[in-house]
Amino acid sequence: MKTVRITEFARLREAAGLSIRETAEFLGVSERTVYRWDNGETEPDVSRLTEMRIMAGVPYQRQQNGQALFRFIDLFAGIGGLRRGFEAIGGQCVFTSEWDDACRKTYQANFVCDHAVVGDIREVDVDQDIPEYDVLLAGFPCQPFSISGVSKRNSLGMPHGFHCDTQGTLFFDVARIIEHTRPKAFLLENVKNLTSHDKGRTFQIIMRTLEDELGYKVKYMVIDGRGWVPQHRERIYIVGFRGDVGFSFENFKAKPADEGPRLSSILHPEDGSEPAEEPYTYGDLGKVADKYTLSDKLWNYLQAYAEKHRAKGNGFGYGLFGPDDVARTLSARYYKDGSEILIAQEGKNPRRLTPRECARLMGFDMPGREPMRIPVSDTQAYKQFGNSVVVPVVEAVARHMLPGILKSMRQPEINEQIALPV
Repeated sequence: MKTVRITEFARLREAAGLSIRETAEFLGVSERTVYRWDNGETEPDVSRLTEMRIMAGVPYQRQQNGQALFRFIDLFAGIGGLRRGFEAIGGQCVFTSEWDDACRKTYQANFVCDHAVVGDIREVDVDQDIPEYDVLLAGFPCQPFSISGVSKRNSLGMPHGFHCDTQGTLFFDVARIIEHTRPKAFLLENVKNLTSHDKGRTFQIIMRTLEDELGYKVKYMVIDGRGWVPQHRERIYIVGFRGDVGFSFENFKAKPADEGPRLSSILHPEDGSEPAEEPYTYGDLGKVADKYTLSDKLWNYLQAYAEKHRAKGNGFGYGLFGPDDVARTLSARYYKDGSEILIAQEGKNPRRLTPRECARLMGFDMPGREPMRIPVSDTQAYKQFGNSVVVPVVEAVARHMLPGILKSMRQPEINEQIALPV
């Protein structure tokens, strides 16, 4: 009886959830070639095996695998949440822009940058400052947009389209860079309410700019990070490709929210199983420092505030959680009183999360990976994590984009399908 050999390639294909046909399309080879790799008749080349490992969820290690699969730029970089997700699938960052000094400090403490981390994006010279790249990443701030009458501006000989509709907003700078550099793909991230901002007009301009003005195939999806981390955090992810690579969010595998982890997975255990990390924890048991416990004055104020609004029928108030719960959304204002996520403590007032717990809550600290360096004050750390992205969600979106990215790189004619509109 013939023994069937279970190859690494076959195991990776099964882990990635790809059929023979889907694998062939992803790798740019014939189905017959995939069959041969599957059953061990022939061996795949290193690059194809690397790509399958990434699709199966194995983080990319550039030091071990050499050449990156693609190059990307990181705009409104914050502390590098988008970058982490795209480095995990084989991307190499070649340009970074972040205006906040404290964010740049954290960013540069955690990433090896062989390029300058520039400040204000509005001062970036697209022709001189940005090298060749494939994918643009931007977690741009949401600002008010104006709706301008194109026909009126035409009659006056004035610029129209995004050059006037978005002028003065930071999205204009993203569009300006896309217009000049024509990346193969982009990922934009923002708050869920972007779609309803200004009665939907803001999102209407963004989509019109990306699709009609710049000529990209654009899809978007609101994803809750709760399936990956113990936090209810909905964000919109907008993906665009310069050519038709068949990208869609319809088959995106979001993790079920009700099956996600609980706060116990990110809280300090305080039982000695975790080494102390000053100034967050101390002693042989790794107890959380007393400074994170709310004072009587603040705790009494939050309770009175919540009671006042409950009496009026409002839902305002603090959020008190235990290890079996899922937290509210961590915000940039967390440093003020911590009210949205308070951790219950037996026999004393509740406490704030420590910055280390915030790093875990946002997915920066993941099992098997090096902990994030936090070189800033608690106040700055809370602001930075509250403004950031859920890293494993970004990694999942990036992995979902990877077949399209590689397809556009293997088949240059895809990128020629859509010329820049005049």
